[in-house]
Amino acid sequence: MKNLSIVLNVVLTVAVVILYYLHFSSTTPSGPAEADQASLPVNYSLAYIHSDSVLANYAYFQEAQEKLKEKTQKLETEYQNRAQGLQNEVNDYQRTLSSLTIGQAKAIEESLVKKQQNLRLYQESLTQELLKEESLINKELYDKITSFLKVYSSEKGLQLVVKYDQGSDVLFASDTMDITQSVIEGLNASFQAEQEQPTENETDSTSSE
Repeated sequence: MKNLSIVLNVVLTVAVVILYYLHFSSTTPSGPAEADQASLPVNYSLAYIHSDSVLANYAYFQEAQEKLKEKTQKLETEYQNRAQGLQNEVNDYQRTLSSLTIGQAKAIEESLVKKQQNLRLYQESLTQELLKEESLINKELYDKITSFLKVYSSEKGLQLVVKYDQGSDVLFASDTMDITQSVIEGLNASFQAEQEQPTENETDSTSSE
């Protein structure tokens, strides 16, 4: 699930490009676009988050990660059971091979080869299922974080929020610009509120009463 930790890069890295664009646009000599430039804010309110800390403490991510882990283990167990069943058939075939006719041995071998092919296809289908599940989690994580940051930035008067971690483009930032803990608390509060909302079935059941 290492791809999950990459999601915040997609959410925030592009913001650095926007910052450079706004900065250099504001210092361009007057010209035909002077009126448009004048509408841009002179001072930009910036902040940053430590994405690793957000992922490590975001309740939604932890829950989604745990569910994916449980599903992975379940599917692996199902696959191992099928693989063991096939191996048992192979062992039985090898033990009884000397007592089989050529025709019987050939028929069993063809059956085992087909079952082996089906097992491989089953393994591939499980892999695709898990990749699809991970992709859905990535998308929902992206949507939740970007939606929250949009509202949060509007409330706090921020024009830009960037990711500040090892490997990011930000080499230094003051601790006063760090909003990591505030974002974590806000994300968890929003997720808790979502969890407390009645489901569609519960709403229908209440209405029918």
